[in-house]
Amino acid sequence: MRRTVSGEKSMKVNDRVTVKTDGGPRRVGTVLAVEGFNEGTMYLVALEDYPLGIWFFNESDHAEGVFVEPYAGEG
Repeated sequence: MRRTVSGEKSMKVNDRVTVKTDGGPRRVGTVLAVEGFNEGTMYLVALEDYPLGIWFFNESDHAEGVFVEPYAGEG
């Protein structure tokens, strides 16, 4: 499923992304699943220490509520 909400770039399964977590730098992961809701989009993201994934919610109307972003790569 691909979905774009205001201010959010479309991300889909297998895309490389970065996620914002409490108190640390953004972490790189891979999207395992995407679920759209009226209020935003849920992403199941596999991280190095959580290979089965963790759910993150991107709010559609609040920039501060965006936790998953496309990975720009290094350099």
